[in-house]
Amino acid sequence: MTGAAKEPSIDQVVDRLAARFPHVPRLHVAWIVSEEFQALEAGRIRTFIPTLVERGARVRIQNEFGTGDVGD
Repeated sequence: MTGAAKEPSIDQVVDRLAARFPHVPRLHVAWIVSEEFQALEAGRIRTFIPTLVERGARVRIQNEFGTGDVGD
């Protein structure tokens, strides 16, 4: 995933998680998403990186701030 290609995907992940966890500061969500992306960006299969980043970030946010949704 190139730098140009990752930006919209990562921005969309931040948008979705910020909407899902409105009680978490957006900057904190973006920071967690960035860390999750950095942990995965060296992988060989890049198609699923945004999905994996979103899941990893969601779990971290839920653990740190509590769940924002029923059914998680």
